Amino acid sequence: MKKQQNEMPMLQVSEEQKSLPLRESAYLALRKAILTGGLEPGEHLTEIRLGQMLGTSRTPVREAIRRLADEGLVTISRGTGARVAQITEEELQEVLELRCALDQLCARLAAERITDRGREELKEALANFTRAIAHGTQLEIADADVAFHDVIIRAAGNRKIQGILGSLADNIYRYRYEFIRDEEHYENLMREHQAICAAILAGDADLADQSARIHISRQWNSIRERIHAENLRHGTVG
Repeated sequence: MKKQQNEMPMLQVSEEQKSLPLRESAYLALRKAILTGGLEPGEHLTEIRLGQMLGTSRTPVREAIRRLADEGLVTISRGTGARVAQITEEELQEVLELRCALDQLCARLAAERITDRGREELKEALANFTRAIAHGTQLEIADADVAFHDVIIRAAGNRKIQGILGSLADNIYRYRYEFIRDEEHYENLMREHQAICAAILAGDADLADQSARIHISRQWNSIRERIHAENLRHGTVG
């Protein structure tokens, strides 16, 4: 297994985003930086500094920060200004309780409903995740992980579930990326994805449900322990 570099994504606007309105490109760049740890929880967001980094004025940055605050990724207060929202144990539990229940249900339904096309998509998604683990960056691994689970969600064939998980996508991605930053998890991630995939392809709904529960629960416990330790270090728990 290749050792992954501890890369931190730079705050920048992609070539594709440069064609968008400034407020939209600033929003997308800031959002990505928050979701992938380029801007750390609790970090102060200064409009002038961020504008200089993005090559834009303060106004698009201010609008982007307000939009991110509406989405819960940024907090704004009169005393301290805008900061990246902290990852709290309470929010982690709320999000991952939902994700665990819905991922189990999706895996069960996928085992019962997956089509021939869905089978091929699932095999391809697993192969892409395997390549990302072996050769990819943390961002590529996170995106391949999202793609794998998205195939299962679609295979479940329930648009209501898709809508609920879509509304949680940013929060889930943020925790997923936090988990993937630790390369010690990669071997287990591979085994768990393989187990979920095998159960779905075999049409074993009970095993698919169980495999999904193990997969999400392990992430939940690992991230919760890390956040608790971080809060203790900063004196915010006790």
